[in-house]
Amino acid sequence: MTPVSADDNPPQQRHRSPSPRTLVLFNYDWDQLGFGRWAGEFPSDHAGFDLFSFPSNARLPGFDLTRFVDRLVRRAPRTGWQAVTSNHEQFGALAAAMLAERMGWPGTPVNAVLACQHKLHARRILEAVAPEANTGFELMASNYGEPVPDDIDYPVFVKPVKAAFSVLARKVGSRDELAALARFGAWELWVIRHLVEPFERIVQARLPEAGSAHRMLLETPVTARQYNLDGYVFGGELRELGIVEAVMYPGTQCFMRFVLPCSLPSSPRARAADVARRFLAAAGFTHGLFNMEFFYDSVTDRITVIEFNPRMASQFSDLYLRVDGIDLHRVALELAHGRDPALLPRAEATAGVAASFVYRSFDPAARPPLPSTAQKEELARQFPDAMLFCFPKSAGQITRDFKWLTSYRYGILHLGGRDPADLAVRCAAASKLLGWPSPCTQHDADSLVVSPHATPALSLESPR
Repeated sequence: MTPVSADDNPPQQRHRSPSPRTLVLFNYDWDQLGFGRWAGEFPSDHAGFDLFSFPSNARLPGFDLTRFVDRLVRRAPRTGWQAVTSNHEQFGALAAAMLAERMGWPGTPVNAVLACQHKLHARRILEAVAPEANTGFELMASNYGEPVPDDIDYPVFVKPVKAAFSVLARKVGSRDELAALARFGAWELWVIRHLVEPFERIVQARLPEAGSAHRMLLETPVTARQYNLDGYVFGGELRELGIVEAVMYPGTQCFMRFVLPCSLPSSPRARAADVARRFLAAAGFTHGLFNMEFFYDSVTDRITVIEFNPRMASQFSDLYLRVDGIDLHRVALELAHGRDPALLPRAEATAGVAASFVYRSFDPAARPPLPSTAQKEELARQFPDAMLFCFPKSAGQITRDFKWLTSYRYGILHLGGRDPADLAVRCAAASKLLGWPSPCTQHDADSLVVSPHATPALSLESPR
């Protein structure tokens, strides 16, 4: 997957001499662009592999996190690395914590990463410190590939104890539906086990009370709007950065767009931050970026935590940059070097509202056309602020996506707008140029709000 961005200029004026070298682990997609904005001030090296492309992902068989970190420890003295960071959910965040611990660098404690990523253990912590924000949960009695138990009450929300990208996470309404979801072929089982096993080995050594990660978790379903609280902990103090709203395709659990800012009232915002503060303290999370996914039901006025991610939500980084002048990737680099991100100056905002638009197909037989080079060039000309990602996949990969995710994600587009109406118009025009249906209509714009502190966005015709 190759990202296309029309804006590669640093968002803030350089104000320091280059920092010591930083190691960035599993540096792909949004991270490659985000950390690239700071290459001049933060010289870096990269390690890890891309799980979604061949031949890079051929390293998955036999991958071991401890051996991976051991090699990095041996390399560090001769490379000059003095800090490490990663926003990669599957392996990177944990590997970065392990390496920082070994080298004595600033980092998120290893057990805090494990506590967040082991979804059953996280539920137990939440039940102890913030039960009002928890949902009912239990471990499914059967292991991967075994028959589904008969004593489950439906509907139920099921998800892996350890996974990423909402893989195999969904509400099921019957035993047959759950059995179909949990019925894996030999190749699927191989992939799942090799994705989970590196984490499993560290959990068993460092946090054995959490139990095995090779299992499925059952939760009481929640129907409400979904949000993301982004923030960081520095010196043991939690600091909020903002809240992004997640909007689903109608009638599905599939993300259609992520929007900043959002209309969540101040009271649930404050309660969400308080829940995060209690949970992270109990998990021993004393340093680093985090993202808390949660529901808010305006009828019952209730917050329900979905999960905690012990790293930045990279997909949102440039949304904050556009609307609030905060570059989350710069925040990550400051934290990696043990510096307080609160001291950073803000860049000038360029949008009143910004969104990450997700293009999906819900027809397994459909193959949405990917944009040509000419279309990408025209997008960059007409929309200088656009950031485009395309996801070409084989027929087999698409089939697996439909089982694991119930859809095929073939593109993501980031745009800003002066206001919700302007953003909807820009999204429609850019989608038409790409030959894709727009995931934001004028009617949808009613759900968006404008940041009172942002400056007007660029018009369609304005050069940059």
